[in-house]
Amino acid sequence: MLRTTGAAMILLGCLGLGMWYRSQFLGRVKNLRMLRQILDLWESEVQYGKATLGECCFHMQKQLQEPFRSCFERLNLKLREANGESCGKIFRTVLEEGMAELPLQQEDKEAFLQFIPENGYMDGRLQLLSIQRSRSLLENTIEKLERENAEKCRLAVGLGAMSGMLLVLILW
Repeated sequence: MLRTTGAAMILLGCLGLGMWYRSQFLGRVKNLRMLRQILDLWESEVQYGKATLGECCFHMQKQLQEPFRSCFERLNLKLREANGESCGKIFRTVLEEGMAELPLQQEDKEAFLQFIPENGYMDGRLQLLSIQRSRSLLENTIEKLERENAEKCRLAVGLGAMSGMLLVLILW
């Protein structure tokens, strides 16, 4: 009885680990899609709404889900109390803090943050071009990951289950 319970726990633990890896693969694609949605919202605010940076953040925080909603709330507050800091620097630091816990790689974050000017002023046309460039980078990454993830997800779950069975056989 005890051996069977232990074997079941080992098997379920390994299978759970495979499922966790699968969720990490899918979570990265989900978050990349959310970043693309943010860029789409940002583009519409700049292009059609002719909104300022603070107004964009205020409108976007209403339309986004967590963790991005709280990130844009913090961004809105920091932009209001900016003490001589450039908007680009504030923007970059707050968004990097907000994306720190997400299952994204560094190149994903950089592709998204590319639309934020480091210093200086960008007119509406240049902002739109940089947003479109960032969105195209994200779309390329999403397409590549979607092709790869179907196989990786099956492989992660399968390897988890098979390694659990192998451990059970070895320990039995």
